[in-house]
Amino acid sequence: MSVKIRPLGDRVVIEPKEAEQKTASGIIIPDSAQEKPQQGTVVAVGSADEIELKPGEVVLYGKYAGTEVEIEGVKYLVMKQSEILAAI
Repeated sequence: MSVKIRPLGDRVVIEPKEAEQKTASGIIIPDSAQEKPQQGTVVAVGSADEIELKPGEVVLYGKYAGTEVEIEGVKYLVMKQSEILAAI
């Protein structure tokens, strides 16, 4: 889980959970109808003293929170810690 990005200040880098590909009954959901995930794993945290999260924690965040970036083919979200709703 080594990512080559270092967030600044109170920002956090999150790897979003994969969107559901099938329903519980086995119906395949097309890409255009998939819900945007609102859960992910923290991969890097900023250097601010008030950061409460650690890499590896699973968190919940708002549907439109953060900025999506792609590094080496992997999509990440960079957001302020205040945009994170809860740690699981």
